[in-house]
Amino acid sequence: MNPIANRNLFFIKEHVGMFKAANNYDILDPESQEMLMECREEKLGFFTKMLRFTDYKRMTPFEVEIKTPSGEKVVTIKRGVSIFLSNVEVFDDKDQLIGRFKQQFFSIGGKFNVLSPNDEIMCKLKGKWTSWDFKFMKEDTELAHVSKKWAGLGKELFTSADNYMLSIDKSVPNDHPIRLLILAAVMCIDMVLKE
Repeated sequence: MNPIANRNLFFIKEHVGMFKAANNYDILDPESQEMLMECREEKLGFFTKMLRFTDYKRMTPFEVEIKTPSGEKVVTIKRGVSIFLSNVEVFDDKDQLIGRFKQQFFSIGGKFNVLSPNDEIMCKLKGKWTSWDFKFMKEDTELAHVSKKWAGLGKELFTSADNYMLSIDKSVPNDHPIRLLILAAVMCIDMVLKE
């Protein structure tokens, strides 16, 4: 696992554009604003591009890669066509399946389970879509928090509705696959629940 995933704070900034079909994000250090990783959707087919501008956008497949600025792969996130609920697979830097996300049926505000490759629940994402506030919970323990509100040094960066902060709790062990799954899930919040 790339050591960059052992950090606890990530500032995620979506690339915005009028006629943007691809999902692209920069992942920055909230204090220094240094680029830590890039999340890019480079393998976007013609028909998928066209559907992204319609009401079927939420159903389109995606494949995004998170890489370091030098091009080292950190994680890959893939979803096929989604009719009702999203089923997203996450692969590590060696293209090994490390887990998946399954959207929960009839969830208000957006919920999905973060699963191991054996479909064991590692944690659950629970959120309030009205306030863009999401928590990764393992039973009663909060593993990570995603929010548009930030009181730290990075608060001046929050000038757009497309920026948010991921804070991973210090109790989450370094080099544990759950760190990559949480990072990947944050990208999916926007693509799966918020579109």
